[in-house]
Amino acid sequence: MQTLAAEIIQGRRLTRLDDLAPLLQAGLEDLCAGADQIRKALRGAGYELCTIINARSGRCGEDCTFCAQSCHHQTQAQEYPFLEVEEIVRQGKRDEAAGVQRYSLVTAGRAVTGPELDQALAAYRRLREETGLGLCASFGFQSVEDFRRLKEAGVTRYHANLETSRRNFPNICTTHSYQDKIDNIRRAKQAGLQICSGGIVGLGETWEDRLELALDLAELEVDSIPLNLLTPIPGTPLEGTPPLSVEEVRRIVAVFRYINPTAWIRMAAGRGRFADGGAILFRSGANSAITGDMLTTTGTNIAQDLDLMKRGGFLNGNQA
Repeated sequence: MQTLAAEIIQGRRLTRLDDLAPLLQAGLEDLCAGADQIRKALRGAGYELCTIINARSGRCGEDCTFCAQSCHHQTQAQEYPFLEVEEIVRQGKRDEAAGVQRYSLVTAGRAVTGPELDQALAAYRRLREETGLGLCASFGFQSVEDFRRLKEAGVTRYHANLETSRRNFPNICTTHSYQDKIDNIRRAKQAGLQICSGGIVGLGETWEDRLELALDLAELEVDSIPLNLLTPIPGTPLEGTPPLSVEEVRRIVAVFRYINPTAWIRMAAGRGRFADGGAILFRSGANSAITGDMLTTTGTNIAQDLDLMKRGGFLNGNQA
């Protein structure tokens, strides 16, 4: 795999026309070493830590099988309306002081519109003026005009996961389509926003599904790829799903690095089940993470993640 890694560093990009079987057949240590080599050559030693705030929780009308916030499932997820601006700004300042570089508002539901969007824009303006955080939003399906309003308020990156492959998507959601997600990403790009889009692994998908997702993200030229490890939540259809092995997760991370060599490969939900916070994943191609608590699951401690990055030889993203 060292030869392929060197070719990618020199500018080769893997596509649907390539035989991708070697990525699945190669020895794991050799594959991961090549992925780490690609990361170091094309992204350097920089890293990004991002925190999220659950700005509106529960009562979501979408039926995603993995999600605690869907009204179609019986879970213990909190339900509350859009948070007050002061609370959003307070948490952003706290996280920045702790060492985080990016901060995202995330909401349950199909979209954020009307007075709630106005409230979000007010929060972003405050954060832009009072912090040095990179600002992200994850508000579901928005219009080009609303994406432009978010950008004007200070948002630089929009999060919209594809979740899985086009083939597998109907197995995990029926209230919107894979193409709906693609179109939403294109609207955000049209408005001039960077894109953060990835998926969840461990949903019962095949390796073909994972490769298709990685290729779709490469073709969309996304900037950041969050990889979530399924955390089965009681009351959802995926309750009781067995976890992926450490070895399989490492191979997934490495494969996404080979196919998306210049993206931020961002470890997200599920990393906390690794004894070391997933340090080995950052030697397998990953170079960024969501830290702190996730939407409806417990994440990892910011201070621990800063130490993990330091021990791994990473520098702050602004120093890369």
